[in-house]
Amino acid sequence: MVTGAGSGIGRACATVLATAGALVHVVDIDTEAAKAVAEEIGGRAHAVDLAQSHCVDTLPADIDILINNAGLQHVSPLIDFPSERFELIQKVMVLAPFLLIRRTLPHMRARGWGRIINISSVHGLRASAFKAGYVTAKHALEGLSKVAALEGAPHGITSNCINPGYVRTPLVEQQIAAQASAHGIDADQVVGEVMLGRSAIKRLIEPEEVAAVSTWLCGPHTGYITGTSIPVDGGWTAA
Repeated sequence: MVTGAGSGIGRACATVLATAGALVHVVDIDTEAAKAVAEEIGGRAHAVDLAQSHCVDTLPADIDILINNAGLQHVSPLIDFPSERFELIQKVMVLAPFLLIRRTLPHMRARGWGRIINISSVHGLRASAFKAGYVTAKHALEGLSKVAALEGAPHGITSNCINPGYVRTPLVEQQIAAQASAHGIDADQVVGEVMLGRSAIKRLIEPEEVAAVSTWLCGPHTGYITGTSIPVDGGWTAA
């Protein structure tokens, strides 16, 4: 099961797992996007608003691989950050992963095997100004992932975070346009000077690069990797 699988990283993860032979449950708030991806990869579409916690109960529980990817962003100074937006971000990016892990763990435990992969962010390891909701949620997801790793270990279940920097997704493309407008500069300057200022590799990450790490974590040689965070950040956290 991949959440936020209608586009970006989620779609790339769903596609690569389907190519590897998995039956993928494509979860997204966008009904048409979920259906389109599911049809393309031979998966099953689930149009669900993860901010509505009761909706999690409508999703399958017999899942071997869970990828918590769905997310959203809001950029604003703390003093102006809308509380309802902050709460929404926590519901989608912390509460929903918790509920999904809790829902799917019994099946994984019964099988003696499972993979929980949380698409975190470099912002799960570092902070940036004006992103209180997102940074808080990603730090919380890191802690949740570690608890799942400790509790899952005796049952053959691993739980890890993948921590990308800026990925070429619709969410980031929107941020680029917003930043260009706010700063009065062009899109290339936003990417090179604002977004990639702390990255050693000066390009956006492609969704397929993140998806490749998720597939690797499901492979036969990664059963001892758990409770960790894997930066895919172009050297951001090395500085």
